[in-house]
Amino acid sequence: MEQQQRKNRQKVQRKKRIRRKISGTAAVPRMSVYRSLNHCYVQLIDDQSGRTLLGLSTISGDLRSGLAKSGNVEAARKLGETLAEQALKLNISKVVFDRNGFLYHGRVKAIADGARAKGLQF
Repeated sequence: MEQQQRKNRQKVQRKKRIRRKISGTAAVPRMSVYRSLNHCYVQLIDDQSGRTLLGLSTISGDLRSGLAKSGNVEAARKLGETLAEQALKLNISKVVFDRNGFLYHGRVKAIADGARAKGLQF
């Protein structure tokens, strides 16, 4: 129990440390990534106005139908690619990446790589 509390505390500290340094605008929104055990979620956020410009997850209908599993690296890469395509339709080509306290490997890295592969810059 104590080990889990320590890990959660460390994650919150990482998250705060990251958020002190980055912020999103309408021109360059913050790309916030969250992963649970079974799904991944991504949002493009304008912190100045407090609005979410675009939000996707592996639960989304059209994305979910093309996936065998929703909690693996392949699904995360597809999520990043889909986000980049929809962001480019909204004339958003540059974002600030917010890993949200998660370590940059596995599914978090796959989301970033998928978005970069489809033309999103960060």
